[in-house]
Amino acid sequence: MAVNSHVDAGVGRRYTSAVAPADRPEDDVFDDDDHFHDQCGIFGAYGADEASNLAYLGLHALQHRGQESAGIATIHEGRMWMHRSLGLVRDVFSEDILAKLPGDRAIGHVRYSTAGETHVKNAQPIAVDYTLGSIAVAHNGNLTNYEELRQRLESQGSIFQSTNDSEVLVHLIAHSQQATSVDRVADALRQVRGAFSLVFLTDDALIAVRDPNGFRPLSIGRAKGSYVVASEPPAFGLIGAEYMRDVKPGEMVVIRESGVESFFPFEEAERSMCIFEYIYFARPDADFGGISVYEARKRLGAKLAEEAPAEADVVIAVPDSGVAAAIGFSQASGIPFEQGLMRSHYVGRTFIEPQSSIRHFGVRLKLSPVESVLAGKRVIVVDDSIVRGTTSRKIIKMLRDSGATAVHMRVSSPAIRWPCFYGIDTPSRAELIASNHSLDEIAKYITCDTIGYLSVEGTHAAVSGDGYCDACFSGNYPVPVSEPRKGNGRRQLSLIGV
Repeated sequence: MAVNSHVDAGVGRRYTSAVAPADRPEDDVFDDDDHFHDQCGIFGAYGADEASNLAYLGLHALQHRGQESAGIATIHEGRMWMHRSLGLVRDVFSEDILAKLPGDRAIGHVRYSTAGETHVKNAQPIAVDYTLGSIAVAHNGNLTNYEELRQRLESQGSIFQSTNDSEVLVHLIAHSQQATSVDRVADALRQVRGAFSLVFLTDDALIAVRDPNGFRPLSIGRAKGSYVVASEPPAFGLIGAEYMRDVKPGEMVVIRESGVESFFPFEEAERSMCIFEYIYFARPDADFGGISVYEARKRLGAKLAEEAPAEADVVIAVPDSGVAAAIGFSQASGIPFEQGLMRSHYVGRTFIEPQSSIRHFGVRLKLSPVESVLAGKRVIVVDDSIVRGTTSRKIIKMLRDSGATAVHMRVSSPAIRWPCFYGIDTPSRAELIASNHSLDEIAKYITCDTIGYLSVEGTHAAVSGDGYCDACFSGNYPVPVSEPRKGNGRRQLSLIGV
């Protein structure tokens, strides 16, 4: 892949780029996953030999946070180099491409879109040249006042090249009158609302920032004299780095050759970390603020067994995210845990689907029932959440076809009744099954014998501590949204037979 001069989104000045393949429409996507999806994962390295290789490995460890696109930007000898494309990390980057991303500092991004369509123009990092030099940004979160900021910037002459809310950041930085790039970043971020964990790469610094509410996680590590930042600490283990600490809500960490500085340039706000990080998003081996995600999920399952018991012969999980909660449910209830569903880890984003003669094809491609565990048994199946209920319905049909005599659905989170505006891909409220249907109606639709959710109070008790956002369960939004999310053309969920 040749290295060419390339004009990136938003500025019209030139920087050096390893150009990604030409824009192409999204493939027909096979997707039968009825879970929430986090928007993305971010990574940064400063003062590291082969920084792009570290970023590649770090993004691989964060792949679960976004599978639509990946990108890395580096700075070397005063020039910025970047490659980004649609696809998984392993497909986007090759040894040859990484060799064309030189330098001892890099930032990277994996994306699952919430704001902006799936298109290579919305891939990150976003990199531009402006008055003070080059700057690139990778963003995890969602800016709730994006529309009003974009309208204001466009009225002042800004031209946007993407539908990505993160692009407003580089325009705000370019418009700022502050004297340094660090001050301009702070000035820009004081104008935005919502959720943002960010890494910026400038000519002389790596900047890591977390919004005042701390919605999305961000951690700092160190390895062989270099500093690294990542959405989750497990990314450090893969590259042999040592976890140091989490970036605090409202903190800006600036890493330069002279050392590390920390600032708190924003007005203080109440901590509101997304509680779904512990329920589903984060890797089980992650640890935030001294709280193990794996242990928290086991406690969620144990609390669920206390609040919503059922008479059964076996507890199984919807893998992989439901496994820890199912173990906790089993240990608290005394009902044995078994692997009643096996998950295939070799399913890509696209697949040629056969004719409709193979019912529930998507779920069968990902999950296989173990009939020896299920036949003649009363089964408790534990999942971390139910969004629309479509996948749960198919799973329960598979369990009954495998001989289960009763199926009790248990969910290790509260009922999801409200959409998220802070960096999670959620349907409209009309499509959330629990927002407009009773428990009996949900049970009838997904065809289980009984259904039980964990309470909001039980969820907070299991995770431990205070300062969590639970808006998707409670409707209590810590940061206001400028205007309701625009419709997406989907129809309201209608449950056949209810």
